[in-house]
Amino acid sequence: MDLILWRHADALDNGDPAEDLDRALTAKGERQAKRMAVWLNRQLPSSTRVLVSPARRTQQTAQALDRKFKTLPALAPDGSVEGLLHAARWPDAGEPVLVVGHQPVLGLAAAYLLSGQALVWPVRKGGVWWLRLREREEQRQVVLHAVMSPELL
Repeated sequence: MDLILWRHADALDNGDPAEDLDRALTAKGERQAKRMAVWLNRQLPSSTRVLVSPARRTQQTAQALDRKFKTLPALAPDGSVEGLLHAARWPDAGEPVLVVGHQPVLGLAAAYLLSGQALVWPVRKGGVWWLRLREREEQRQVVLHAVMSPELL
């Protein structure tokens, strides 16, 4: 199974926590999302399931892909690693899953899957971490398939 974690692109910071879900992408964020979407669309199989937080900035980031996606409250900014993994049907999903979400849960999920520890690993705005579950010698292993930043595209 492939699990692709995509952090939303650069967003406005209005300083009001009550309006966090309504924060929109900046012009820079729109460019980041478009660049990453072009790269992702070249890499992702058509069968990829796309799951997105209900926050406006993640919705805008996902829209750059021009693919169908499902909005899930479990992926909101206050979500958990457990909620993310459950939504993605990790490790048993039959198709690749792309999650468009937030820090710190994306970094926590990557750290947990790769190291088995709840560490806060940074995921850059607009960045992607692509994890792959594989079987080697009858053991499941999670490997880091790719890490990409919009600035590298």
